[in-house]
Order: sequence, then structure tokens, then C-alpha cells
Amino acid sequence: MPLVEKPFRSQYATLFGIFILFGMSMTIIGATLPKILADFGWSYTTAGTVIAAGAIGYFAATYAAGFLVSLIGPKLTIGLGLVLEIAGLFLFAAIPSPFVNLILYLGIGLGQGCIELVVNWATFRMDKSGSGRALNLIHGAFAVGAFLGPFVIGMLIKFGLSWTLIYRGIAVMFVVVLVVLAFMPFSGLDRRNEEKKDSPRGGLTRKPAYWLGFTTLLVYVGVELGVSNWVAEYFVTVFKTSPATGSFMVSLFWVGLLAGRFGVPLLYRGKREDVLLIMLALTMAVSVIVLALVGYIIDGASVFMLASVLVTLAGLGCSCIYPVVVSLVGGAFPDAQSEAIGFTAMGGGIGAFVFPYAMSAIAAAWGIRAGFVAYAFFSVAVVVCCVALVRATKKVEAPY
Repeated sequence: MPLVEKPFRSQYATLFGIFILFGMSMTIIGATLPKILADFGWSYTTAGTVIAAGAIGYFAATYAAGFLVSLIGPKLTIGLGLVLEIAGLFLFAAIPSPFVNLILYLGIGLGQGCIELVVNWATFRMDKSGSGRALNLIHGAFAVGAFLGPFVIGMLIKFGLSWTLIYRGIAVMFVVVLVVLAFMPFSGLDRRNEEKKDSPRGGLTRKPAYWLGFTTLLVYVGVELGVSNWVAEYFVTVFKTSPATGSFMVSLFWVGLLAGRFGVPLLYRGKREDVLLIMLALTMAVSVIVLALVGYIIDGASVFMLASVLVTLAGLGCSCIYPVVVSLVGGAFPDAQSEAIGFTAMGGGIGAFVFPYAMSAIAAAWGIRAGFVAYAFFSVAVVVCCVALVRATKKVEAPY
């Protein structure tokens, strides 16, 4: 069975390309963090505040975009997100001012939130099989970008080029995508009034699955982006690597995530998303816990290879948690998908806001090792939330 039906293939391909660039835009801040700290003289707290501003824009936009899809349609909603991304990426890090960069990164976050919601919502509607393979694979596109961004940054640093070039380059590619999108119909998806008539908001808030989807992504995205954003600095500080090697560690995390996001939808044809979700969450949790402990109990240089393997396994565990959670929530609320998925995605956005800021505070007070121990505890919370979400969605009759 094809991933999506023939009428949707051009739209799916377009969204796939958008999500590659989206993945790059999400991870380059972490990969450039050591250079930002060194070149701009920012503290951990300042950097965390700038990252948090992007997360505020992201979680606000994901929820608002759930309503915008119903009001103005998915094409205009994602177009708005692309315009915000382009403007922010063209100007970010042009000057060292924390305030200016905070405003710019806030705009980038707003754009990311609109893109995230529309791509998830549209892909879920394109997949008529109910297997979740289309959504898992398109999140693989995100992982491709998440790998390429830090990799390119590492190459730029290695050859003595400006690390800010990555921001400008992604902005140019988003301009190309925006032009293509202008001529791309979203036929069969833009049914603005369909979701309003059957499921008022009050009906959603009485369902445990509605809140558990939000909570699961809140904790999960906090851990995923927290590890991705800070693992470069963790390796530079704890394992005494160069900044270029630290950037490649971010890519290594996304290599594991990329392998899972492409491997699972291509190799696994079953529909036991509940089992898949819990197994991946356990893999992520064990890897992050051991990585945090290794930084405390063994000499850094002697366990560099072990730590690298753990980073890869952590990425593998993270691989399909997000799309499976979105798929479970979307299936549980077939008549209010844009709002339900938007609320779930907002949980991820809040996690992306709270956790990096908390990490910067912990790292400033007790060191970056303590920050990774905190992530280890929260990775256990991800497992607990996933189990609860699976139990809650089993009580809701699936639409397929």
C-alpha cells in the first residue's frame, strides 16, 4: 500500500522538503552554541533565554495554527510560517545583541510552530491506511535536516568559514520553497468547517488522551531538544573535544534519530504503535541516563566512544515518539484533529521553552553535568507518560 494516495503525492513531496529545512532550522542553534558563546560573549543564561524565546513563539504558534487552519486554510497558515522563518534566519546573529537576537529567534519560533502544525495535520489526513507510516517518514525528513544542519556547521568551522552562513543559506532555501508552495494546491485537505461542527472544545478537555498527548510531548520534546541543543557543549566541557567535534555529536544524535524515522516506517508494517512507542521511550531513557552517569563516574577522554554510542542510541530512541504520539491523538479525535494535534504540539513547544531555560540555569549553578542528570530524570517521565497515553487512547474507538 502506498504511503499516500495519488492525488496527495505532490503535496506530500512538498511537505517532505519543507520538513527537511524545518529540521535544519531547529537544530542549528544547538550546533552553533559553542561559537555563539565564544564569539558573542554570552553566558549560559543569556543563551538559554534566547533559545527560550524561540520556544515561546513555537508553542504559541502551534496552538494558534490549529485554529488558523480552520479559519484561513493550511496553505496560508504554512505560508505565514515560512515568511517568519525567512525573515528571522536572514537576520539572526548578524549582530551580537542578545535583545535583537531574542526578538529574531522569537519570530523564527513562530514560523516553526505554524509549519509544524500544518505538516502534521495535513500528513495525518493524507494517510488513509491508519498505519502512521506517512507521518513517521515525514518526520524522517525532519531528521535529515536535523543531521545536515550541524554537519554543515562542523564543516564551516573546520574550514574557517563563518558559522552564520548556515542561517542565511536555509533562509534562501525557504524562499524557494515558498515560491513552489504558492503554486501548490492543497486539494482535498482544506475543509475548514468540517472539524467545527461535531466536537466543541469542551468535549476535548474532558478526555484524558487530550491532556496526556500534551503532557507526553511537553516532556519528550524538552528532553529531545535539550539533549540536541546542549550535547555539543556537554562534549566540549566534559569529554574535552573540540567545538567542531561537539557539533558533529549533534549530528550523531540525529543520525540515530534519522535511522529510526526512516527504518521504522520502511521496515515495520504493523499497526502496534502502542508497543513501538513504549519500546522507543525505554531506549531513549536508558541511553540518556547512562550518558549522564558516564560524565560523572569515568574520565571523559577514556569513554569518548562509549558516549558517542549512547548519543546515537538516544537519538534512535527519540526517533518516532513524536509522530506516534501525534498519530494516536489524531486517531482519538477524528472530528477535531487540527485542535487536538495543535494542543498536543503546543505541549512540545512548551517543553522546548521550559527545558532549555531550566538547563541553562542548572548548568550555570551546578555545571552542565548536573543538567544532563536532570534530563535523565525527565526521560523516565517520558516513559511513564507514554504508557499512560497508550492506555487512554485504547479506551477511544479508533476511526480506522
